[in-house]
Amino acid sequence: MIAMWIKVRVKPELRREFLDAIEVDALGSERDEPGCARFNVLQDVDDENVYYFYEVYKDKAAQEAHRAAPHYAVWKAAAHTLDGPTERVETCTVFPAASDYWFPA
Repeated sequence: MIAMWIKVRVKPELRREFLDAIEVDALGSERDEPGCARFNVLQDVDDENVYYFYEVYKDKAAQEAHRAAPHYAVWKAAAHTLDGPTERVETCTVFPAASDYWFPA
């Protein structure tokens, strides 16, 4: 199991475009990708222009399939809405155990 935290800063004037694109990616990931157990988008409580993505994938193949999905292309097309580079932390799940995650059929 691969769990990732991604931190992004959004250009304030492009926030709506960012949110529309990341919603397509997040919902499509959980709905259409059998190897994606979770894709949450969170907003920082102190800075409304900072967002975090929490993503959980079954394995590297599922992670790669995500990057090939049509909804990911929507997100990539909106990359100009970001203000600076993304920060990424890749981890392995501990609790809950991998067997406790639900994957769509």
